[in-house]
Amino acid sequence: MEAKAYLRNCRIAPRKVQIVLDLIRGQDLKKAQAILKYTSKSACEPVLKLVNSAAANAENNFQMNKDSLYVAECFVCQGPTLKRIRPRAQGRAFRINKKTSHITVVLKEREA
Repeated sequence: MEAKAYLRNCRIAPRKVQIVLDLIRGQDLKKAQAILKYTSKSACEPVLKLVNSAAANAENNFQMNKDSLYVAECFVCQGPTLKRIRPRAQGRAFRINKKTSHITVVLKEREA
């Protein structure tokens, strides 16, 4: 049994989110929440909300014990890129790509 939560079109580059997800992969729920709360990365706030959402899904939808949950899987995929234009010298325009992320977190129960 597993509980999932998804975050689509998050306005953070996938490279930055991947650093945070590597910190919590395989950790117990309480430890993962503590890591996310006290790490100073911009991706920690949306990932913490996502982990809490997955924990609520596990508890309410699947009647899983919250104390025995751990982060079984977490990964990020690139979402659609927002293309913006920056004016440059002599009438030129340079493109700025604002990347987005699709984040997935999967929680499972540890075997006793």
